[in-house]
Parts: sequence; structure tokens; C-alpha cells
Amino acid sequence: MAVKIRLQRHGKKNFAFFHIVVADSRSPRDGRFIEQLGSYNPNTNPATIILDGERALAWLNVGAQPTLVTRRILSYEGVLLRKHLQGGVAKGALTQEQADQKWNEWKAQRDAKINAKKEGLVKAAADKAKAAAAAEKKVNAERAEAIAKKAEELAEAQRKAAEEAAAKATEEAAEEAPAEEA
Repeated sequence: MAVKIRLQRHGKKNFAFFHIVVADSRSPRDGRFIEQLGSYNPNTNPATIILDGERALAWLNVGAQPTLVTRRILSYEGVLLRKHLQGGVAKGALTQEQADQKWNEWKAQRDAKINAKKEGLVKAAADKAKAAAAAEKKVNAERAEAIAKKAEELAEAQRKAAEEAAAKATEEAAEEAPAEEA
């Protein structure tokens, strides 16, 4: 019986997440499985991967074949590197301590890369929010300037109307005064 390490789809339409399972290759994609090794959620940035590396390595050692996507996930998590290093230990090319040291160095580099990406995403979001706030301040300043200009124009128009009304009232008063003298 051929055993595969593959993804089992869950979730809703356009928002899927996956369980990483060991299953008989003849069983349906979302059907019966032998063991669940973890989960994979591509909806987050970076993608969330929870994997039992020891069990995955054990299944690889007994001949389970990963599908293309699960091979990439196993490689990303370092399970394939550990299998490679264990092969080197079995052949006598390196000792277990050297293999563990190489594994720990690789893990530290990977963790640093992931943390740098997360920090970059947080920084990018903060920069975007700062730029949006600056743009909003600029728009608000332009609106306030336009409102002040309109208020100034309205005050000027009211002043002119008051002057015209006063001038008209003085003209009428001047016209009535000579008419009363005659």
C-alpha cells in the first residue's frame, strides 16, 4: 500500500486551510487518513504552519511519499534537512553532534528570516498608517483653508452690502432733507 503525506482541505470557499495528514494514496482527498501531522493556513501573512516534525520524519523514514506542496512545507520546516543529516550520520559522514549543530544553525537562520519578514510587515503597516494620517491632515488643512476663504468672502460680501445699505440710507436721508426744506 502506497502511503502519502498530503494536504486535506478544510474551511470555506475562498478561505481554505489544510490539515497535513498521512493517508493511503487510494483514499479520497478529504477522506480517511492514518495520522494527522499538523496544519497549514495560507490565509495569514506569513503562512501559519504547525507541524509535528518528529512524526513527519518518522513517516518519511518508513517510506511515505510527500506530495509536491507538502514536500515544500516539509522543506520549509526543515524536516527534509533533518532526514538528509540523519542519512549522513547513518553513513558515518558526520557525527550526531555535527548534524545537530548544522540543524540548529539552519533553524536560527530561518527563524531570523521569519522574524525579519514579520517586522517588515509591521513596519510597512505603520508607514502606511502614517502616510494615510499625513494625507488626511493635508486634506483637512485644505478644507479648513477653503472654509476660511469662503467665510472671508462672505464677510466681505456682508460688509459691502452693509456699506451699500448705509450709503443708500444716507442718500435717501440727503434726498429727503432738501425736500423738507423746500
